[in-house]
Amino acid sequence: MDFIVLGMGCFWGAEKRMSEIPGVVDVESGYAGGDIPGMGYQQILNHENQLRTGRTTARNHAEVIKVTFDPDKVSLESVLAGFWENHNPTQGDRQGNDIGSNYRSAIYTQNESQQSVAQATLKVYQQALNTAGYGSVTTEILPLRHYMAAEEYHQNYLQKNPNGYCGLGGTGVKYPTTTGSISPVVAEQDKSRLLKPLAGKDLDYAQQLIVFEAEHCEFCRLFDKEILDAWQATVPVVVTLSAYAPTDWTLEKPLFAAPTVVLFRAGKEVARYTGYTGEQANFWKWLGYQLLTPEQQKIAFGQGTELPFTATNLDEKRPGKFVDPLSGAPLFLSQTKFDSQSGWPSFIDPVPGSVTLHEDHSHGMQRTEVRSASSGIHLGHVFDDGPPPTFKRYCINGNVLKFIPD
Repeated sequence: MDFIVLGMGCFWGAEKRMSEIPGVVDVESGYAGGDIPGMGYQQILNHENQLRTGRTTARNHAEVIKVTFDPDKVSLESVLAGFWENHNPTQGDRQGNDIGSNYRSAIYTQNESQQSVAQATLKVYQQALNTAGYGSVTTEILPLRHYMAAEEYHQNYLQKNPNGYCGLGGTGVKYPTTTGSISPVVAEQDKSRLLKPLAGKDLDYAQQLIVFEAEHCEFCRLFDKEILDAWQATVPVVVTLSAYAPTDWTLEKPLFAAPTVVLFRAGKEVARYTGYTGEQANFWKWLGYQLLTPEQQKIAFGQGTELPFTATNLDEKRPGKFVDPLSGAPLFLSQTKFDSQSGWPSFIDPVPGSVTLHEDHSHGMQRTEVRSASSGIHLGHVFDDGPPPTFKRYCINGNVLKFIPD
């Protein structure tokens, strides 16, 4: 077993909240962090009154809980995630209706390893609070000293008094790892808990996509199913459960959610896509803005149209297939291509299931837009003036077709 001591305001609610975390085996109410050892509840209240009236400068104890947990079942980071979420760490000497230095937010650690993990989680949660519009964290992170168990009537207080005062509400801001994301903790002593980083020498130094995933992450499984399982793009991709950059490569900042897709060039991060909840079009659009030319982007995401007779593959007649420039999925086979004299590559039929059709009322016209089913990018339009046997003309922008010969 391991333990850490936490201050979250009144220890009654803190004891109940933290005891509900799977892997936590015991929570004890107590006092810690003050200058005078051996103090009890009433002495601490009296000492706080003396501080307010200027009759003492000795540091008071905080109401704390000693959280004992099984490291094989729950990590210290997960315990601290519960700590951050279950109170407001930006209030200074206050929590709920309780005011005073004895109600301060605090993490009291046993060793340097706990200190490093605590500091790392503070940085992660501060970023989440910033995004939500909260101020700076006031939590003190110090070595544990002068811990004392509280009186018996304080232990399991809300079990004994179901209608007792709790006072904890939290900020409503989730710690990033609580929804199945990867650990951002980068303390040296915690690296052994993670899988080894990828070897940079085994990857494509010029351009490489890396998907950073986590165990038991439902959104990672969804990303694998909807994106990776059908991956045919030319840019190489690899999946890792490590939270660290490949050896000798560089991440711009720590990871805080899974999956996170990072594009590296020359061993350095140039772009990242964080989180995935099924928004395939958003992911492909992000990747498109990293890989496609401005002309291609205008067509793919702005429903643009290239000038007629400008596509380099307009006269392509070799056996092969025309594929999505992002996903690599086949769209049209060369045997379905014909010369429509329109100035754009034209086909009588797509590869089954490769495109989707949509009503298009732009420019005062009624047309049927053609999009790639895999990436959602705009390809062109389909008309009913083609040759038999389909009598369809899929009029497609050549700049968003990549030709691969047989």
